[in-house]
Amino acid sequence: MKKMKNDPAMLEEYDFTGGVRGKYAKRYAEGTNVVVIEPDVAEYFPDHDSVNEALRGLTAIIIRQRRAE
Repeated sequence: MKKMKNDPAMLEEYDFTGGVRGKYAKRYAEGTNVVVIEPDVAEYFPDHDSVNEALRGLTAIIIRQRRAE
């Protein structure tokens, strides 16, 4: 495989002709919130929506318990 002359780490197969420089830079600068869950827990949550739904339900329970104290 040949490498590009201006960057030895970039292979010629990479084609960025349709790319937009900095397209996601603003969103990235705002930060991210990535949480990694263990595989045994992940088998009960097939996607991020199900995780969020479960956590919202748990949050509601926590709020009710704090009000009852």
